[in-house]
Amino acid sequence: MSDHGNAAPRPGVLAEQTWPAMREGAWPVALLPFGATEPHNTHLPYGTDTMLGAEVAARVAAHAIANGTGVVALPPIPFGVNTTQLDLRFTINIMPSTQLLVLRDVIRSLEPNGVRALVLLNAHGGNELRALVRELQPSTSIILSIVNWWQAADASVFREPGDHAGELETAAIMHIAPGLVDADRSRWGNGQVNPSIFDGTRAGWAWLPRRWTQLTADTGVGDPRSATPEVGAQFMAQAVERISGFCAQLAVADADALWRSE
Repeated sequence: MSDHGNAAPRPGVLAEQTWPAMREGAWPVALLPFGATEPHNTHLPYGTDTMLGAEVAARVAAHAIANGTGVVALPPIPFGVNTTQLDLRFTINIMPSTQLLVLRDVIRSLEPNGVRALVLLNAHGGNELRALVRELQPSTSIILSIVNWWQAADASVFREPGDHAGELETAAIMHIAPGLVDADRSRWGNGQVNPSIFDGTRAGWAWLPRRWTQLTADTGVGDPRSATPEVGAQFMAQAVERISGFCAQLAVADADALWRSE
């Protein structure tokens, strides 16, 4: 993660732009990162999801602009749906109904500015955003879509990607903000989880929310100890390239012809 105290504004990162820089030109695609504020095992910061979402959005905007597509990275939403982690100290939860209201207002704010598509760039598994899109899409001409950034690249580069503060997220934070990762790996939890008592949830055909303090002793899900910044950089670069390509397609897509017969 760059130190922006003495750095130039990054291309397309709205929070770093001046009004003259934004009032000219076309910005057909906007990225809205959805993060969270929660513990991430014993070695990663509470803002892991928010930082990763914001960084991916910034890199996607830069990549897209360099390739001729106007993409604006909006400031990240730093709080996510964490209803089953509230017994972990300083976890900050917002409800899906709150997300809906915020997203509605953001969409209304974007509509007068020529934005044709909005990508909800999600970085937190608890943010299940599809219901929000289904409710809001009929009332806006902006194409709404969702990208879970960690699913945009090939996770086979990791031995065990993990679900929360595992190898994938650890490697990514080691790449963008190494100073925020506990340097002593002996203090890292192994991310071991307790299995559900229900046959259906273990088999995958039933679901119920996971009570985090019953699930894992260190708040992690997945062993992070094989993580390296090099693999984190490789994985993030692939995700950025793919998401940028998706944005380029969205920028010119006909909202009335998003599916076609072969």
